[in-house]
Amino acid sequence: MRDYLAHEVRNVAVLGHSGAGKTAVLESMLFFTKASDRFGHTSEGSSLIDYDPEEIRRGISVYTSIVPIEWKECKINFLDTPGYADFCGEKEAAIATADNALIIVGAKEGVQSGTIRAWEEAQKRKLPTIFFINKTDEENASFDAAYAKLREVFGKSVIPFEVPIIENDEVIGSVNILRDKAWYFKGEKADPNKACEVPQHMVEQVKAYKDQIAEAVAMGDDELMEKFFNGEEFSEAELTKGVRLGVRSGEIRPVFSGSANLTVGIERLMDLIIKYFPAYGEAGSFIAFDQEKNDAIMLETNEKEALSVQVFKTIVDPFVGRISYLKVMSGVLSSDTAVYNTQKDKTEKISQIFIVKGKHQTAVGKLFTGDIGAVVKLQATQTNDTLCEKGNHYAIEPIPFSEPMLGMAVYPKSKNDEDKMSNALARICEEDATLRLENNKETKQTVLYGVGDQHLEVALNKLKARYKVEVELKTPRVPYRETIRAKIVGEGRHKKQTGGHGQFGHVFIEFEPNEEAVEMVFEEKVFGGAIPKGYFPAVETGLKECMEKGVLAGYKVVNIKATLLDGKYHDVDSSEMAFKLAAHLAYKDAMPKAKPVLLEPIVNVHVRVPDEYTGDIIGDFNKRRGAIMGMDMADGYQIINAQVPLAEMQKYPIELRAMTKGRGSYTQVFERYDQVPQNLSERIITQAKAAAEEK
Repeated sequence: MRDYLAHEVRNVAVLGHSGAGKTAVLESMLFFTKASDRFGHTSEGSSLIDYDPEEIRRGISVYTSIVPIEWKECKINFLDTPGYADFCGEKEAAIATADNALIIVGAKEGVQSGTIRAWEEAQKRKLPTIFFINKTDEENASFDAAYAKLREVFGKSVIPFEVPIIENDEVIGSVNILRDKAWYFKGEKADPNKACEVPQHMVEQVKAYKDQIAEAVAMGDDELMEKFFNGEEFSEAELTKGVRLGVRSGEIRPVFSGSANLTVGIERLMDLIIKYFPAYGEAGSFIAFDQEKNDAIMLETNEKEALSVQVFKTIVDPFVGRISYLKVMSGVLSSDTAVYNTQKDKTEKISQIFIVKGKHQTAVGKLFTGDIGAVVKLQATQTNDTLCEKGNHYAIEPIPFSEPMLGMAVYPKSKNDEDKMSNALARICEEDATLRLENNKETKQTVLYGVGDQHLEVALNKLKARYKVEVELKTPRVPYRETIRAKIVGEGRHKKQTGGHGQFGHVFIEFEPNEEAVEMVFEEKVFGGAIPKGYFPAVETGLKECMEKGVLAGYKVVNIKATLLDGKYHDVDSSEMAFKLAAHLAYKDAMPKAKPVLLEPIVNVHVRVPDEYTGDIIGDFNKRRGAIMGMDMADGYQIINAQVPLAEMQKYPIELRAMTKGRGSYTQVFERYDQVPQNLSERIITQAKAAAEEK
């Protein structure tokens, strides 16, 4: 593979619903261009793109793969993304790296929730977009129905450029609208290299589609607009120029059709991409941040500009080490050179650069502006880091990743697993920005957060396969807390005589609610030297130890003020330990009588859903003991703000996806603690005592 410059490179994110055939389209391109000697299939384990054991087992893409295709003196870097919502982090990295979007749609299934998500994500990044209606050869497939739904959902900018020729309910060829020509791959006219006249029964349909293209082209140019309204035909050059501008501006989203499995429509789809998608270099410039000058700067998208590279994906291989996937944003990245990592303030050595094609890697000496590749064994560099020339301090805007909301407690299955678990989990999380590991000090649990149950399952399978660590997941414990509602004085008298010096400490401590501070506030009001001041810290320490375990269910005690009022001591037998134990006894004496109650965490939840699901979401929150705090509209979505007990949100990521067909998303942040209703409190206390007895 030769070197490609910025004006020769197209970076394309391949998006769509799971099962639409994204990977198959790329396998077809590899086979057609002879970049692969066979047409691979994920489920058979023969795919060049979906080669991970997890992908083969599931028969779907789990990770984003880079698929470079050389076509007509250009290089198209396809980024094949997973369609399943659980693996959105892989897709988010690809969309941020790409400059264009190719959305694959099944001719039988049409527009699905994954299609809509793909469209919204592409439009959010303002990526020029092409649709490819795949599987037109399958039974019950309908290009017309799929196209009609695309236009209905996404608007008039969606225009067909190639439509299938159907005879006797079978697709035998296709018509290119702009060229007014037909190609056949079945029947007596079958010849992929020979253009034929448009079938008579399709002439009117093709003319109508061409008028749609002409109208869209005219909208972007005053001169062409006048020509259009005068009924004049556009020349092929005018159409080509207008479509190029329209695709770049988003006024035109071409629709192509074909069958990846039959390699039908693939050649002209690649032609379309080369002809109408902008090369990376056409952007001209982009905004970076100079951390040394603390100011934004403009960098040009060409090889003469200073080097800037963004790492968009990281793999931690137990044998190879860290593999960093990157895009050269400006300048030229050369092997055997030193670069500066702005975020880590470290110098890294670039030893070898690779072009990645699915599971294959090819070493190259340089990577030019706009191109995508990988380097190995960087010591400090992680996803979203910027590499630049030594002396510069450029930082590229980081890729925004979804916040993982489904948390599960992780337990090692054996002592051997326990020893290796923490390090292995940290490496897994380093690879995936949508995984998060948290050690909860209150519940004493290690909690792994992911996007969904399938996401966590894949992470655990990787943990087992790569690091030989087996773990099990359990629903995490809710960090309940305890407090009191009444003021009470407790007495603690510790006396022990064992021969020689004994132990003696006697205290009276007042406990009362204190909403002003979460942690216990300690005061003393001892008069007349009833207890020497030297023993006060021991009393406080003893109480702090007690506050870690409440009398109801053993949860942390909060919002309490403890005041040492009085007591007694002995000149010989008193000690710090004796007064510490006396404080324990005073706590045990007072707390059951101080009207102890259980508190639960309440979270602020912000749900983003299509308007048609609003009623379902509100009704569901009512069942979860939630309170709706407000609603708003943003980008056509309903934003519902609610406050809900954390205990009711444990499986919400899975349940929200089911309620909204994958189109809903949410975030939550801790708000406060509230008292648990009596009926639920009794159940929680009973369960906690049963769990304590089992231990």
